[in-house]
This record gives sequence, structure tokens and C-alpha cells, in this order.
Amino acid sequence: MNSEFGSSFRNRLNYASIYNRPALTLPGNARVAVWTIVNLENWSPSGAMPRTILPPPMGQPLLPDLPNWAWYEYGMRVGFWRFLEALGERNLNATLAVNGSACADYREACEAAHRAGWEFMGHGLAQKPMHMVDDQGAEIVATMRAIAGITGHAPRGWESPGLTETDATLDFLAEAGIEYVADWVLDDQPVSLKTRSGAIVSVPYSVEINDVVLSAVQQQPSDEIYRRGRDQFDRLYIEGAKAPRIMAISIHPYLTGVPHRIKYLEMLYDYILGHDSVLMWRGEQILDWYKGQICSDLPPKRPPDRASSPT
Repeated sequence: MNSEFGSSFRNRLNYASIYNRPALTLPGNARVAVWTIVNLENWSPSGAMPRTILPPPMGQPLLPDLPNWAWYEYGMRVGFWRFLEALGERNLNATLAVNGSACADYREACEAAHRAGWEFMGHGLAQKPMHMVDDQGAEIVATMRAIAGITGHAPRGWESPGLTETDATLDFLAEAGIEYVADWVLDDQPVSLKTRSGAIVSVPYSVEINDVVLSAVQQQPSDEIYRRGRDQFDRLYIEGAKAPRIMAISIHPYLTGVPHRIKYLEMLYDYILGHDSVLMWRGEQILDWYKGQICSDLPPKRPPDRASSPT
């Protein structure tokens, strides 16, 4: 029975501590699976910026906001390509959380990520909260179709802009064929979430090892992604000896892709790769592993013909 504090979000999953749930085992008895999420967004130079680095002169907001839009655009013109090189040099790939509209406006970057073997994950049609989307179902499908235009198939995963959801977002996602989400930052292992058309998986994401929080919100020193990422990994690695853990590294080209931060991301990868019993996975690999470990009402992997044309 729900308590007086019950809500639609609480009703999506049952509470179970990480110490009192069915056991999971990673391949080769690995301790930690690490996934990297590169966020590729589309900011309109004529609208208010999702984030800013320079305050407006005399405190009066001005549109177009050239300096803050250009700050972001630097990431797409330069920073993204540093990510591509840093990951490629280490034979790693990432999950690309991409706005559907960015598939056209930044097609060169999207095609490069696809050639590198990156997974694509829906990140909204544009970079705005789901609460401000007039027709969530239509925009989810439009985003999936835009991604399919690059990759040949629709994405299996979804990260809402700003991790925002309304009470109905999960239902729209599941109905469109999305199999996992990265919005629910509430666990170190995947969990199943209930929707009106079956279950969807929450793959652990991060607001801690996330450069929006580190660099844009908290304004930490340039090396914080390495220091905090190393400490996060160390604890998960210890705990993973008893039960496997998932670690997310969430990065944005205009933040960690700049010259004074990129080496610290590279240092973090090299530190992690120096350990045994670690898997460097994409979100879809974590999803498939989890679905293979449990017995539930999770739907089977989406067939290719359905994936190519979401309805």
C-alpha cells in the first residue's frame, strides 16, 4: 500500500536496497561496468541559452546571446573532436545522447560518432525540458527518426534534456519502443521501471561525474573530473567485489572538451583502464546484460524492422 507520500514516480518502481535484491554477475566476474555519455545538444542562437558562462552586461538579458552561444558552439567545432580522439586512441566508444535536431545541424559530428561505433541515445528533439514540450509522444518519435537517419535504426535508450520528465514521459517512451532511460539517477545497478505498456530499464546515470555539475554549476577546478572520477571509481571497484556496479561518465564538448580540461578526462580513462575486472561498455550493452540476468516483464530486444521506423 502506498503511503501518504506516494506519487506517480514512486509507483514506477518498488524500493529495494542494493544489499537485498537478486544477485547480478558481470561477464568474467568483472566488478564495474563503465559507460561514457557524450551529450550533443542543439542550442538556438536566437533563444535563451540553456546555460551561460558570461552574465549579461548590466544584468539585462540580451537576445541573441552571442557569447554564450559561441561558448557552446566551440564545443561542437573543436571540443567534440577531442573526445573522438581521446576515446579512439584508447579503443573506447561512447553513448551519444543527441538532440534529434542536431542530427541535421551537426551531421558531420554525428556521422563521425557513428563511424567510430558509438551508440546513439535520444536526448529530446531540442534542448528544452520535457515539461515544455507540447506533444511529447510526437517529439520522441521525431527524435528517434532523426537518429535512424544517421544510424539506420532507432535508438534503444533515452536521456531527457536536463533529466526532466513529467508523470507521463516514461509511458510515451515505452510506447515509442525505447528500452532504457538515463534520467533516474537513483542506483548503482539497473532497475526496472513500470509503464502502462510494460517495463523499461533505468541504466545508472550520474549527476556527480557529470561536467555540467562539476564545471558549469559548481565551477570546480579543471582537474575535478579526474579527482572525483577516480574516487568514485575506487569505491565502486571495492564494492563491486561483492556485487557489480555501474559507473557513468557524462561529458559535454563545450565543457570537458576544452584545452584546459581534456587531459584530465584522458587521465581518468587511463586510471580506470589500469585496473583488471572492468568493462568499458555502452548503455545498450548494460541493458542487454541486465535483461539477460533477470526474469521480468521486460520486452524482448526490438527487432530491426521496428527499430528502423518508430511509430
